[in-house]
Amino acid sequence: MLTAVGVAIIVVVVGLLLTRRSNPIVGLTLVPLIGAVLAGFNVDQIGAFFSSGLLKVMPVAAMFMFAIVFFGVMQDAGLFRPLLRAMLVATRGNVIAVTVGTALLGMVAHLDGAGATTFLLTIPALLPLYRRLNMSPYLMLMLLALGAGIFNMTPWAGPLGRAAVVSGIEATELWRPLIAIQGIGAVLLVMLAVLLGVREAKRARALNTLGVSLSGASDETCPVDDVGVSKGSGHRRLMWLNGAIFVMVLVGLVTGALPSTYVFMIGLAVALSINFPNARDQIERIKMHAPNALVMSSIIMAAGAFLGIMDGSGMLKSMAGDLTRVLPTALTPHLHLVLGFFGAPMELVLSTDAYYFGLLPVVQEVVSNFGVSPSATLYAMTIGNIVGTFISPFSPALWLALGLANLEMGRHIRYSLLTVWGFSVVLLACAVALGRIPISM
Repeated sequence: MLTAVGVAIIVVVVGLLLTRRSNPIVGLTLVPLIGAVLAGFNVDQIGAFFSSGLLKVMPVAAMFMFAIVFFGVMQDAGLFRPLLRAMLVATRGNVIAVTVGTALLGMVAHLDGAGATTFLLTIPALLPLYRRLNMSPYLMLMLLALGAGIFNMTPWAGPLGRAAVVSGIEATELWRPLIAIQGIGAVLLVMLAVLLGVREAKRARALNTLGVSLSGASDETCPVDDVGVSKGSGHRRLMWLNGAIFVMVLVGLVTGALPSTYVFMIGLAVALSINFPNARDQIERIKMHAPNALVMSSIIMAAGAFLGIMDGSGMLKSMAGDLTRVLPTALTPHLHLVLGFFGAPMELVLSTDAYYFGLLPVVQEVVSNFGVSPSATLYAMTIGNIVGTFISPFSPALWLALGLANLEMGRHIRYSLLTVWGFSVVLLACAVALGRIPISM
């Protein structure tokens, strides 16, 4: 009965998330509650399940709350804009330089872990340049998506935070072994950008020879000034100091000298004091970024309730046991790797919440019976999936990007899927080669 109820809960939650019939908070809170009641658990037991789950996720929720506001303040201070502007100036006019610059811009702009910010900063500046050079805007979006996907592995971005909730391992602890994977991914992406740039240069030359313009706006110039430094002279003078604050926060996260939540709290307090000395201005900055912080933290806490009931009631263990008996014996110990291989295309059918809160806990429970560590399971299932984040129709930031560039979702998926999938598989293989995902034969 526990298996039947557990499967029903996951199917309903995933269905609600896929069809967008309800907010994740509603589905993750109410559906497992109803399931636990139907399974015969009393109020005291359900309360204990909830408390156990909430206790595990509170550090992650708190980290997200302060991290999102901290990076928002850094954006307000114009920290990343000079670097973006310099890259745009350096890449103007050369197709290969443009593709490489686009990949780098996607990574740099995604330092704050927010997809919407990434596309808002980059697409308006890059799109006229792509049009002027007769380059495909779908290539631009794919390179930005890959760059953002690589830097989406940071602990303050959504996917790793969700993985931390499921595993009970702190997000920064999960991230440290992934730094090398991110570095490899950055190098591979630059190499891929060069190859794609060579191909695109040939295609653009052919179009230019035929007198064809992709946009009909060949005389447009790149509005580099749109991503220039913030207009306030005070912000410009504080640029180096803001950079030092940003670096110190990263050092604190990597070294683990202090809890990640406290690191972001300190960073936020210092950044607010320096950039917005007036108390009223500080409150306004916090209010501006509080909605995003509240939404993400609320989802994490609702996920804690969901996982607390699923785990505490024994439903996950029951489902894992039954699934083990159904799957082929040779496949079961490597289920996390098999699903990790298909991580990118699974973005087309599962939302991020459905993947991490619905599928991952079950797989983790299954392979743990064969000695696979929680971290190995997470790395196997997250690397490919994270890289494919921005080919998913369930990504609101991607819809924003498509609107900014006036592109179609279907064409973007057709253009990008195989390349993104192949890239994710290569990164997964690198993680295996580096021992991040041990394979037992």
